[in-house]
Amino acid sequence: MKKRVAIVGAGVWGRTHAFLYKEHPEVELVGICDHDRERAKRFAEEFEIPEIFEDHRLMLDRLGFDAVSVVTPDFAHGEIVVDCANAGKDILVEKPIATTREDLIMISKAVKANNIRVMTDLHNRWSPPFAVAKQMLDDGELGDPVSAYFRLNDVLWVATDMLPWSSKSSILWFLGSHSVDTLRWFFGDEVDSVYSVSSSGVLKNLGHDTTDIYQTILTFKNGGIATMENSWITPNTNPCVNDIKFNFTGSRGMVNLDLSNNQMIESFTQKECKHPDVLVNHFVHGKAKGFAYESIRHFIDCLATGDEFLINLDDAINTSLVVLSILESAEKRLPVKVEYFATD
Repeated sequence: MKKRVAIVGAGVWGRTHAFLYKEHPEVELVGICDHDRERAKRFAEEFEIPEIFEDHRLMLDRLGFDAVSVVTPDFAHGEIVVDCANAGKDILVEKPIATTREDLIMISKAVKANNIRVMTDLHNRWSPPFAVAKQMLDDGELGDPVSAYFRLNDVLWVATDMLPWSSKSSILWFLGSHSVDTLRWFFGDEVDSVYSVSSSGVLKNLGHDTTDIYQTILTFKNGGIATMENSWITPNTNPCVNDIKFNFTGSRGMVNLDLSNNQMIESFTQKECKHPDVLVNHFVHGKAKGFAYESIRHFIDCLATGDEFLINLDDAINTSLVVLSILESAEKRLPVKVEYFATD
């Protein structure tokens, strides 16, 4: 029997979820919820969704469904995830799972109390270059983890045009969540402490009240160290929306990833040069492809088979706790020890 799925959030990334759900043979997309009814209506018409709601609580009360994608701005995840968990729905929530310690604790309790399944869409684990590098580490080619450098930045357009709510968020939530999760995944370990510094001014001068860049050192419990950079002031002329460089050094080897140029394909006209995306989310013969879709497909496949999610509740919560510690460190200009809590 098909899984009946609803979506909360009819924005840019909500469409990514809808594209995958519409083509997945095990899914029936039955509802869309967004506080902007006209946007929800357009979304419903595009994806042939029968039911429209402006309040997720009304959708939970009136619509029968099995699972839900929460694709709202990152600061608006907590209450929705808790309500969906208490209603007994399996949940795919965009990263981060929540942005406050209080919401993280409430989500943990609600998920455990209602025995539902939740996955956070930290989709960098499905990126082919990162997956290949991680397999090299798992196969022993690189030896034991020693150190890493991860640069994951966005072009200025993301904060100034793509995200109308960037002033209410941080590049650390928007991209730093991926950085922290990827580093935890590679090291196979939890972060013990962080030290971060930040700089502001470029975006604030453009009318967006958010930090430009964070530079962070992470120390892992087993002794590994990593440096990560997150900003959204990369020039808009960068070939990709993301500026990505990754180095991982082990006791017997090293791997480098440079994903900033995306020059596998280029197009030229009299007006511009383009580098179309062929990794993240694109279409091949009308089918959704790319690792951003693969993580969503994984969620549905695991619901159908009962297999464990590649990203569990601890992964999502601990990643957010590390980001909260980085924000605290940058504000204080001091090292901060990550304070975890038991999710059992």
